[in-house]
Amino acid sequence: MRIGELARLTGVSTRLLRYYEEQGLLSPARSAAGYREYAEGDAIRVRQVRSLLAAGLSTRVIASILPCAHGPIPALEACPDLLGTLRGELAELDARIGELTRSRGALAGYLDAALPPARAYAAA
Repeated sequence: MRIGELARLTGVSTRLLRYYEEQGLLSPARSAAGYREYAEGDAIRVRQVRSLLAAGLSTRVIASILPCAHGPIPALEACPDLLGTLRGELAELDARIGELTRSRGALAGYLDAALPPARAYAAA
């Protein structure tokens, strides 16, 4: 199938499909005229990529773990380095959540300090 058909089938834009190819996530064949030709399994691959992106993984990490992915959800088999990669990504995500929680607390503190006490409104 051509790129437009894959885009319609997966709901992903042709521009994004080209980006996935640039990132090594898709490897379409080329026709004699130079058109991209996708296999039926590429629709599943796109769904895998979308699912892994939704989990917060970068395209770099996804490229490294796609060989371990099976099915559109995807299910991941225990390939070499898979668990270490996912644990590392989870640790980075936990660290970012901690930083965001601290930032939120600081902003809330500034907001609380900037607002007049509630009783000032009651007296007015």
